[in-house]
Amino acid sequence: MIGRVGGPAVTGRLVVGLGARPETAAPALAAAIRAALAEAGLSPRDVGVLATLDRRAAEEGVRAVAAALGWDLVGFAAGELAAQPVRKRNETVAAAVGTPSVAEAAALLAAGDGGTLVVPKRIVAGVTVAVARPGSDPARSW
Repeated sequence: MIGRVGGPAVTGRLVVGLGARPETAAPALAAAIRAALAEAGLSPRDVGVLATLDRRAAEEGVRAVAAALGWDLVGFAAGELAAQPVRKRNETVAAAVGTPSVAEAAALLAAGDGGTLVVPKRIVAGVTVAVARPGSDPARSW
């Protein structure tokens, strides 16, 4: 897991999990996130954390989106993501990045024990977004 960008997350706020191709531009990422949130009747103000694969979290576009939205940014190693139970596994993604799920797995891991998906993965213009609600143990202090 890598560090964070922005201020401290507010306990109980939602987590957005993000999957994207390498070096996807910030405007494309932000548009996909906003579209997925809007589809679920949510707003960026409901979110406190952006979670993704550690390699993506190090990219300029992902970091810019987290900073612009005032969200903490958390990156997980492929092995951590692969160990997270998810609804659907994608073997094409597994072959490419070492885990069969990025968005859902990252959202659930960052949400902590008992976290639940409130928006299963959505693919918007090639960007995958999932949203999780923190569980009973939102002890992670991103």
